[in-house]
Amino acid sequence: MSISPAMFARAATRPEHCTKDTCPASYSIYGYAPNLGANAFFVAIFAISCLTFCYQARLYRKWLGFSIAMILGTALESVGYGSRLMLSADPFSATGFKLNIVLLTFAPALLTAGIYLLLKHLTLSLNPRLSPLKPSLYTPIFVSCDLAAIILQGAGGAISAAAANGTNKKLLDLGVNVMIAGLSSQVVTLAIFAILAGVFFFRIAGARDTLEPHAGHLWQASGFRMFVISAILAFVFIFVRCAYRIAELKDGWGSPIMRRENEFSILDSV
Repeated sequence: MSISPAMFARAATRPEHCTKDTCPASYSIYGYAPNLGANAFFVAIFAISCLTFCYQARLYRKWLGFSIAMILGTALESVGYGSRLMLSADPFSATGFKLNIVLLTFAPALLTAGIYLLLKHLTLSLNPRLSPLKPSLYTPIFVSCDLAAIILQGAGGAISAAAANGTNKKLLDLGVNVMIAGLSSQVVTLAIFAILAGVFFFRIAGARDTLEPHAGHLWQASGFRMFVISAILAFVFIFVRCAYRIAELKDGWGSPIMRRENEFSILDSV
């Protein structure tokens, strides 16, 4: 993957040679000024989610690993969308651009780690014997893979952010390629996790009559079912987000997909 001369020319002009007063937003790497209302909405949603997870962690004092991952993930998402508010005011803001890359890269990986931890607790609460993988192995295997993906994506984002203020095309290309490697590894890990989770829930559904009384009551509880459905939806959305980010980055910074905000709002933000 390489950056076309036209794309790189736009990147190279930001921010030394372009400001919001001298250049249109179409000259920025994203090619637009992020929508103020939409991004303010996501700031609020993730901030409320963060506070909710903080309250629940303090109230119940259980599943702290899951709570910490979700608190950090939603906090970074909120601040990350705050950086897009900076870009809304000034599409050429170097600070907004760097924060946007780094925070919105790290945050979803932390949310994914929370979901990985969640399956361990679900298997232990329902029937660990029906899990295709020993419950104690979910955390070290999948969180380690997620950590590797976080490191790759974070490193790629940092490299790209550092190169964005200069004219180092090779560094920009390197940053994008490292981010794609991290996203690709995350997609593979998510796919494997989905298979294992699917097998477990399929087995649970077929063995409801053999569950212990407490597990049977838990499985039938509407609140528990809503919780599981919400986790599944979050997992699906994160998987779609990772696939979208790979497509967005494969043509480099300033790619046609990257320059369409509606697709970002639907496939990444939501």
